[in-house]
Amino acid sequence: MSVSAFVYAPPPEAPEIIHADHEILVVNKPSGLLSVPGRGPDKADCLIERLRGPFPTVLLVHRLDLDTSGVIIFGLTPHAQRSLARQFEERRVKKAYIARVAGRLEPKTGRVDLPLIVDWPNRPRQKVDHDQGRAAQTDWRVIRASDVETRVRLFPLTGRSHQLRVHMAETGHAILGDPLYASGAAADHPRLMLHAESLRVKHPDSGVQMTFRAPVPF
Repeated sequence: MSVSAFVYAPPPEAPEIIHADHEILVVNKPSGLLSVPGRGPDKADCLIERLRGPFPTVLLVHRLDLDTSGVIIFGLTPHAQRSLARQFEERRVKKAYIARVAGRLEPKTGRVDLPLIVDWPNRPRQKVDHDQGRAAQTDWRVIRASDVETRVRLFPLTGRSHQLRVHMAETGHAILGDPLYASGAAADHPRLMLHAESLRVKHPDSGVQMTFRAPVPF
């Protein structure tokens, strides 16, 4: 699928609430729904706008790509937003993703350490740039593998745009269904096979470490 041929058709169902209290809101974002509004009125429908009805004070902390599903957290007060944003910035948030990638990923565990920068002529694509890119690291742990594909758990140590997608493509094992970085049979899937499985943060009010999970839909 080319970027120019993209037509935004968000899923109609209401977002699934994983957790809500006086400070934070945790949601299971479906694939195909923007986290925040895109450019143009045709991309106004998005997760945060759908949440404003039941949660009028909802505030953005981080994003998931349009095609990525799974756990995403919002603040419900300015204090919570600041606290969570600081945890992301200081890399104290523990994130785990599940992906299906092309081919047999070896070895069983490893790390991708490749700096990333926006590929300006081909936005929104990102690319590896060892001179001007920002540091980006991803750990992986294979769950099961065949010669055709691998199910893998990914642990982003940084939070760059498209980080997991570019890093997997750079290993030669693109995430299945990726419209930007996969090609051939690997691109021919009904959705991007990437899901934010779990998120561990310190609660902005109590200081208690909390882990939120969303079941993998593929």
